[in-house]
Amino acid sequence: MTRIALGLEYDGRAFHGWQWQKGAPSVQATLEDALARIADHPVRLHCAGRTDAGVHAGNQVAHFDTVAQRPLNAWVRGLNALLPPAVAACWAKAVDERFHARYSACRRRYRYILLNRPERPGLWAGRAGWFHLPLELQTMQTAASFLLGEHDFSAFRAAGCQAKSAVKLLTHAEVRREMRAFSGDFFVFDFEASAFLQHMVRNLVGALVYVGKGAWSPEYLQSVLESRDRALSAPTFPPDGLYFQGALYDPAFAIPAPEWGA
Repeated sequence: MTRIALGLEYDGRAFHGWQWQKGAPSVQATLEDALARIADHPVRLHCAGRTDAGVHAGNQVAHFDTVAQRPLNAWVRGLNALLPPAVAACWAKAVDERFHARYSACRRRYRYILLNRPERPGLWAGRAGWFHLPLELQTMQTAASFLLGEHDFSAFRAAGCQAKSAVKLLTHAEVRREMRAFSGDFFVFDFEASAFLQHMVRNLVGALVYVGKGAWSPEYLQSVLESRDRALSAPTFPPDGLYFQGALYDPAFAIPAPEWGA
């Protein structure tokens, strides 16, 4: 039995999330069907971070076990020949049986891309969030700093979140502005944590936008965090601009590390 790790990217608009669902296309089912054709046996795929419907991935890590003997490029080129355009394998490597895409991950990274201009997006529709009022960068950066560290993030979790604990360690929270020709202002929100709650990033972005538009002070966001009350927080932002950037592992596993990039 060989354990294979895969690096994957996908456009979340084509799927109803990562996890297998009856009667709806999922990233997991699409990949498992294609892998089974290459391996000649059923395949069960485990990922680093389960994404919701409409959420994208730039470097999703997944693993599966197989008795098939195939060259590593068969798990990339062969897989891509069978997959729809919205999902692709970027790399494959044999890993130690102790490696688990989800449970071996030390930290995970997410990015949210937000277009900030009065007009709704056309070119970026489905690939970036959108907010029509001007946003203040410095106040959002100040507010983001209050989120760093170990906290109970109950104020930013979905009602249906099944995580056993809302306490997470947020090690990176950055907001920056980028200009794009013919598009306008983009705000990029980068987060890294030990793990994330369901809708946590989208709820954090919603709260930071409330600060950026002047509805909240940075200190008020801190009080929302400390309240642990979801009812006091901002609405959940849509999934369009959310990207799972990947997971970080012990260097001994030699899994390619995600980069923030541009």
